[in-house]
Amino acid sequence: MIDREKILHIAHLARLELTEEEISDYMTKLNDILSYVERLQSVDTENTDITYNPNGSYNAFRNDEVRPSLERESVLQNAPDSEMGCFKVPKVLD
Repeated sequence: MIDREKILHIAHLARLELTEEEISDYMTKLNDILSYVERLQSVDTENTDITYNPNGSYNAFRNDEVRPSLERESVLQNAPDSEMGCFKVPKVLD
C-alpha cells in the first residue's frame, strides 16, 4: 500500500513539488495500479503456453542488395552549400 510518506519520498527523489491534491491523486492512482497487479498475479497461468509475439508478425526487413548509388554531383546540386564534395552546414557547437 502506498501512503502519503512514500509519495512524498518519491516526489523528493524525482525533485517534484506536489500539492496536497496531487499527493492524494497519486496515492489513489498508484494504489489502483498495485491492486491490479495483485489481481494479475493471482491468475493461474500453469497450463498457458508462453507467447513471445502475440500478433504473429515477423522481421519484415528485406535482404541487403548492392545497388548503384546516386551521383555525388546530383545529390549536392540542391544543397545550399557544399565543400570538398560534402554538405556544408552551419557550426552548431563552439
